[in-house]
Amino acid sequence: AQQLLPRAGAPGRIPAIEVMVATPAIKNLIRENKTHQIPSMIQTSAAHGMQSMDQNLRDLYMKGFVTYEEAMTRAMNVEELKKMINSPQPGTTAPAAAQR
Repeated sequence: AQQLLPRAGAPGRIPAIEVMVATPAIKNLIRENKTHQIPSMIQTSAAHGMQSMDQNLRDLYMKGFVTYEEAMTRAMNVEELKKMINSPQPGTTAPAAAQR
């Protein structure tokens, strides 16, 4: 999936993307009609190159490419995105605006 978002403080747009790789686990979820479990599988499968839309929105916001408001507007799960922003990955710090 992809969304084009306006850039923060610059002209143009930037893509926010969700990536799902057809791993054996994903194929099995589809085969067993457990598609409701796919979003959590995507979130926990970064080692396979997957990322959720909200994970990418967090990264774009943390790098200053999009505003907080735009990220929240485009989030699949606003509360989950807020948690991700306020609990940054090791080695990163949340922008001051993220402390909401």
